Amino acid sequence: MGWLGKVVGGAIGMALGGPVGAVAGAVFGHAFDKDGSELNRDERRELSGNEEAQMTFFVAAFSMLAKLSKADGVVSRDEIESIDQFMTQDLHLNRESRNIAIDIFREAVNSPEPFEGFARQFYATFRNQPRLLEVMLDVMLRVSTADGQFSPQEEELILSAVHLFNYPSEGYLKLKSRYVDQSDTYHSVLGCDRGDSDDFVKKQYRKLVNEYHPDKIAAKGLPDEFTHFAEEKFREIQEAWEHVKKERGMA
Repeated sequence: MGWLGKVVGGAIGMALGGPVGAVAGAVFGHAFDKDGSELNRDERRELSGNEEAQMTFFVAAFSMLAKLSKADGVVSRDEIESIDQFMTQDLHLNRESRNIAIDIFREAVNSPEPFEGFARQFYATFRNQPRLLEVMLDVMLRVSTADGQFSPQEEELILSAVHLFNYPSEGYLKLKSRYVDQSDTYHSVLGCDRGDSDDFVKKQYRKLVNEYHPDKIAAKGLPDEFTHFAEEKFREIQEAWEHVKKERGMA
């Protein structure tokens, strides 16, 4: 995520608008003042299209998680630990990037910008990448249920994202079952139910393997750290497939 260091160092000008731009401006503007390294505007270049998409992903993701964590009135320790796991184990952020993600989270918690604003801007950037939208919903569910509870306020925000992302309701229910109802986790990971045919399960498995392949994720120009997340999802899919295949007696 080399572009992030350039933003912090002042070598890249901020060109984002909307809620994401407001939070990014507050966070990175503070970094410029703190480091005393802001460059003359004429010496700075603007974000490239790829860098802008990466910035939107980074800021919007942690802003949505901030709003979601505060939805029930209390940001719990379990939720914080779940977000930290997302940063370190899924995205493999280094210390600098992790600290900036924390700053974004803190700024967004107290920001007047609503959750829906961040979700709408996230969708506007990634509307043609449905699996990335699905991953974001998955992370939201993971964080909101980390404390063992899933409040109506939390689900209301996630459902608003489901609507804004144009994500199918049946798909959301399958995602939700991974965290709220663990009775059939492996089938849920594959996007199917226990009652589905073997042929359908195989079809779902092949589709997910193709869409979550780390090489395909990397080719979309997302942060390098996100490819690590794709690799984790890829392994999760493979593990689920092995369990379901064994349970069903499939060759």
